[in-house]
Amino acid sequence: MHYSVVIMPQFWHMASVSINGTNSNMFVSGSCDATARLWDTRIASRAVRTFHGHEGDVNTVKFFPDGHRFGTGSDDGTCRLFDMRTGHQLQVYGLQCGDGDFPIVTSIAFSISGMLMFVGYSNGDCFVWDTLIAKVALNLGSLHDSHEQRITYLGLSADGSALCTGSWDKNLKLQRKMLM
Repeated sequence: MHYSVVIMPQFWHMASVSINGTNSNMFVSGSCDATARLWDTRIASRAVRTFHGHEGDVNTVKFFPDGHRFGTGSDDGTCRLFDMRTGHQLQVYGLQCGDGDFPIVTSIAFSISGMLMFVGYSNGDCFVWDTLIAKVALNLGSLHDSHEQRITYLGLSADGSALCTGSWDKNLKLQRKMLM
C-alpha cells in the first residue's frame, strides 16, 4: 500500500476539512479568513479554487453526496452550498432572528440523497434543512430536548437511518429514522 503526504499551504487557521467521496484527490477546507478552498492533492502548491461569501470563520465543510458540490457553515450563522466545478454559490441557508442575534453554525451533514442538510449550532439546536428550497424542515430540538451547549459534531450512519449529535454538554443524542 502506498501512502503519500502532501503539504498544502494554508495562510489562515484551518477549521475543517472534507475529502470528496467520489474523488479522493479532492478535498475542501474551511478557514478563519471566511473562505473555503478546494484542493487537489496532485497540485500541492496552491488551492484549485477559493470560495467566498461568508462573513465569519468557516467552521465546517462537507461534500455533498454527488461529489460535485459542498456545504459550508460559519460564524456568520449561515450555511452555503457551492458547486466546485463552476465556483458558484448555489444556495444560502440562514435563520431569521428578530433580534439580529443568530447562533454560530458548528457542524453540518447531508442525507444520503442530498435532499436534507443537518446543521448543528452553537446554542445546542440541530435543524434539518431542505436543500432545494432552503427552508427548515424540522427542528430536532422540538422532538427531543436540545443540547444545553454547543453542538460540536454531527455523524450520520452509512445507511442514513441515524444521526448522532455530540455537544460540549457531554452528551451524545441519537436520532433514528427521521426524515432521512
